[in-house]
Amino acid sequence: GLCGVCNDKRAILKRPKNGMGICKECFFQCLEDEVHQTIVQYKLFTKGERVAIAASGGKDSTVLAHLLTHLNKKYDYGLDLFLLSVDEGITGYRDDSLETVKRNEKTYQVPLTIVSYKDLYGWTMDEIVSVIGLKNNCTFCGVFRRQALDRGAHQLKANKIVTGHNADDIAETVIMNVLRGDLNRLIRSTQIITGEGGPLPRVKPFKYIYEKEIVLYAYFKKLDYFSTECVYSPNAYRGFARDFLKDLEAVKPSSILDVIRSGDNFHIEGEDLQVENTEVAQDETKQASTSTTTKKSSRVGTCEKCGYISSQKYCKACVLLEGLNKGLPKIAVGRANQTKSLMSGTTVLDTKPLKLLGF
Repeated sequence: GLCGVCNDKRAILKRPKNGMGICKECFFQCLEDEVHQTIVQYKLFTKGERVAIAASGGKDSTVLAHLLTHLNKKYDYGLDLFLLSVDEGITGYRDDSLETVKRNEKTYQVPLTIVSYKDLYGWTMDEIVSVIGLKNNCTFCGVFRRQALDRGAHQLKANKIVTGHNADDIAETVIMNVLRGDLNRLIRSTQIITGEGGPLPRVKPFKYIYEKEIVLYAYFKKLDYFSTECVYSPNAYRGFARDFLKDLEAVKPSSILDVIRSGDNFHIEGEDLQVENTEVAQDETKQASTSTTTKKSSRVGTCEKCGYISSQKYCKACVLLEGLNKGLPKIAVGRANQTKSLMSGTTVLDTKPLKLLGF
């Protein structure tokens, strides 16, 4: 049949979110227009800002880099863009994907900075997994990745970090937080801007874009991206939420946006819920999940060890790092009273690499 937009060219695909048959050119234009509309409607950027694009080399961040550089020129956003990647130290996965990011640096003429776990924390993920196994590895990686992105962006004097989280990712996070009963995260899991008012907000211009459409856009545009899954994530909790969401989508394609709208409309009356500033990023691996739910309010401060933003005496990264360095990683992912005893020891973390980055 003919394209449902232009009524002229032959439709070559159906849009996953509404089933409309559409030609390639109109599909490109519709997706680009929707991202632009989201950026404008939610005032995600301000002219003159330095914006770090969280780049893993995967489909989401590659399409994000492509679209932001394109829209920045087309609509004169006036943004100073650069790519920021994290090298977790995962042999056969991250080393290969970083080669993709380096090629994208040349393609889009956007400077690239890479920060590594080894330089920041003294550990690679390969080394961490060799010590802790595959049970809590996503917890360590998610916490370390979030802080690594913040440190890299701070070092480069960025005003914002932009991530490629799509509608599927955000809906999965809502489902995960419902299943965990995590009210703290549930009430903010669909926010398009997190950390607003803080030193380094994060924005998600793909909040309403389906993952399938990002894949189709990358495919038809022939973009250069890395598609291998992390070798340490086959049993990640998020995978079960993803499978459930796909089953819902198969029955009703709008389910993904319905879940997001439910999250947007979720409020709790009469509860003084803590906003945990060491929240695990919905990062490119889409795996991490750490948090405890509390009804105590807490003042935002800084970690006594490394100076990173934290609502507790010590940030989660320092607690996890202390557990690794003391040979007690399981305690580090435990409850607050366990981690308190861990941090009361005499071992002092080498935070020199962190201080060098301005924290």
